[in-house]
Amino acid sequence: MPAKYIRLANILRESLFQHTGSGVYKLPSESELCKQYHMSRQTVRTALHLLAEEGLIEKRQGSGSYSTGLGAMQNTIAVIVNYADEYTTPTFLANIKSVLGAKGYAIKIYSTHSKISKERKILEDLQHASIRGLIAEGSKTALPNPNLDLYEQLMAKGICVLFAGGTYPALSGCACIREDNYYGGYLLAKHLIQLGHRQIAGIFKIDDLQGPERYSGFASAMRDYGIPLPEELITWYTAANLEALHSKSDTGFLSDLLRRNKGLYSATVCQNDEIAYWLIRELSYAGVRVPEQISVVSFDNSYMSDLNSVHITTLSHDKDLGSLAASTLLKMIQGMTVFPEELSWSLVEKNSAAPYTA
Repeated sequence: MPAKYIRLANILRESLFQHTGSGVYKLPSESELCKQYHMSRQTVRTALHLLAEEGLIEKRQGSGSYSTGLGAMQNTIAVIVNYADEYTTPTFLANIKSVLGAKGYAIKIYSTHSKISKERKILEDLQHASIRGLIAEGSKTALPNPNLDLYEQLMAKGICVLFAGGTYPALSGCACIREDNYYGGYLLAKHLIQLGHRQIAGIFKIDDLQGPERYSGFASAMRDYGIPLPEELITWYTAANLEALHSKSDTGFLSDLLRRNKGLYSATVCQNDEIAYWLIRELSYAGVRVPEQISVVSFDNSYMSDLNSVHITTLSHDKDLGSLAASTLLKMIQGMTVFPEELSWSLVEKNSAAPYTA
């Protein structure tokens, strides 16, 4: 016959599994378990320790033992991203795996390549998959999306859905963690203005909400400092342009900006470090020096900001998006209430932006 603590652990484990997905579940206190099962406090503590080692419960100081949400099965978390190999995504995925893997969850990664049709196929497959939760980066979030019904169906089945980075405004009531893109755009434009720049170009992605939001912050800073918005200096690119950049190193939309506006601006705000990296290369090919002739700033503070000989002044998150998304999803699985969160930015000054000299 198994030891008493093993028998008790088996009973409690079954109770935990029965309550999986039904919200926050707290086990009876140690004293209540002693009375209910006629066992010593040491036996109860040993059983609870065993469950904690299995990742099924966590002890909260002064409160008791709570289910972690891990079940007997369906302990897979799906993660949908636009591009699994995009420059910031491997770190994002690694941090998700680290946090969720430590809690006993398996991770399955899907890539949409920023295609609505591929996103729909993935979501259709997930309707029949055994998953506990989904972390998703939306595709072309600035455009109407016909796939929101499938996200809603997943949530109706009790699957926790969390959007990280790219979110769909039309999908109401959905948990999300995103960047404060408006503030980021404002901060970068303000930095350049304070360096004396007045003719400032911008390069933004038009079909992801990130881009229009960053542009909005940029435009607001220009307005607040009394500088006319240079609409002819704004370049918009799409997922198709980005795909061509990745697959063919096609920088046509960047070289077009240089060709159309040569000599008309002294600084550029870029959508992210990747775009800034390629822009600096194009400027170099054209014989334009950074930052002596044109200053360049961007978002993300990634490794790409340091790949050129000129290191890019950029914005950094105050928190790690992947780790925060994973820990937030764990709270949702445990039945805790979570709230939308915006990650703020801080400026990391390097040597790609300099004071304006006429």
